[in-house]
Amino acid sequence: MTLSKPAAAPQTASSRGPAPALYPWPAGKTSAAWISIDVDADTPLLWRLREASDDAYLSEREQRQYGLRAGLRHLLQVLARHEVQATFFVPGLIAARQPALLPDLVAAGHEVGLHGFAHEATREISTDAFAEALEASIATFLAQTGQRPAGFRAPGWELTRPMHALLHEQGLYDSSLAGLDHPYTLDGVLELPVSWNREDTARFKMTGLDARWPPTSPVVVLQEWLFDWEACAAAGGLFTLTLHDWVSGRPGPARVLDQLLARIRQDETAWLTTGVDLAAHDRQLAPDLRTAFASAGP
Repeated sequence: MTLSKPAAAPQTASSRGPAPALYPWPAGKTSAAWISIDVDADTPLLWRLREASDDAYLSEREQRQYGLRAGLRHLLQVLARHEVQATFFVPGLIAARQPALLPDLVAAGHEVGLHGFAHEATREISTDAFAEALEASIATFLAQTGQRPAGFRAPGWELTRPMHALLHEQGLYDSSLAGLDHPYTLDGVLELPVSWNREDTARFKMTGLDARWPPTSPVVVLQEWLFDWEACAAAGGLFTLTLHDWVSGRPGPARVLDQLLARIRQDETAWLTTGVDLAAHDRQLAPDLRTAFASAGP
């Protein structure tokens, strides 16, 4: 079985019907798509095993090593083929262990963002520990790239209010929450919303026989994400795709990204961009065109 080919004829917002004016995208654009890749490698496993006396089991460790060995290269090849810039969220520990990673991604035109230091589970650490990890990650990024990172994504997409407030203090945008279909501000922090409907581990991840479900076929995921993209674009929203180096870097999932990008690039009214550019666009809008909420209420 082969993956279905994207439709040959270009499509625009007008061919889907006029997109609702939910959000003021740049001139000529009626929706946006953002490819984000979390370069977790083995950090979630190391975090889980941080207090274990025996970490000798190799199965999941080797699965996760695939990302830095081959998966990241496959994803970069797909992005280059479609001339698409992405945002790579990288734990500080991975950057410290792979000192060429951040500079190479930046040199290729991609954005690099924060993703914890050791992929700390925010449900298991204090606010002070979160602040220390954030500071250590920022220092690592500055030392390796000479640039202050613009964005943050929480491991597991979970934040407490005090942790969220620290992002505000650092002037970072966040991509961990899902309160709207387009950029918005929550408690002063610019949010670039995510969606579990557009995330790869919920579909492809299987680290052992005790997994909750078997991996989904790439053929099915491609159709699911094409459908979701069409719906999101027709609604004038932001389609945030979240991938992982060791999951979507394998040949089948990488081809899903390849064919999805081929379809999105057919739509001249879709803005394929990075998190830093999405954030810059939203921040330059007039106050009455931006959407803001307080976490205490609607």
